[in-house]
Amino acid sequence: MICSYCGLENIEYAETCGFCDAPLKKQRPKMREFVYLDQCKLPFDQLSLFHTYDLLILLRLVREERSKCYYLMRGVQKGSELIEIDSETLGFAENEYRRYTARMRVIEGILIDRMGYKPKRVDDKLLESLRVKIEKG
Repeated sequence: MICSYCGLENIEYAETCGFCDAPLKKQRPKMREFVYLDQCKLPFDQLSLFHTYDLLILLRLVREERSKCYYLMRGVQKGSELIEIDSETLGFAENEYRRYTARMRVIEGILIDRMGYKPKRVDDKLLESLRVKIEKG
């Protein structure tokens, strides 16, 4: 088996590389063709297998959805002063906001582990510069 880190040949049944001690059977993140919002619901161990580029896209999607939930929640709270809105609707808006906040923090945590920081903004410029670096390899 060839080590994906140092590139040296190893014994088939070995768990770690004889040269660099890297795990031989660990999956390395690969870029996905599509990333969509529902993937933020995946557990940590599956999200950690996402490529950094894909995590940035997912973070962007989650932040956008979180913002929408925040504005919905604020609108419902302000609207409840003018008209009668049941507590179930208000609770739903608050729960959605909290849920996306927690998902955002998980993704940001993985990115901090990999990059050493969480990006303040995930815009097209950041994604394009990262894609160019990845393609240069």
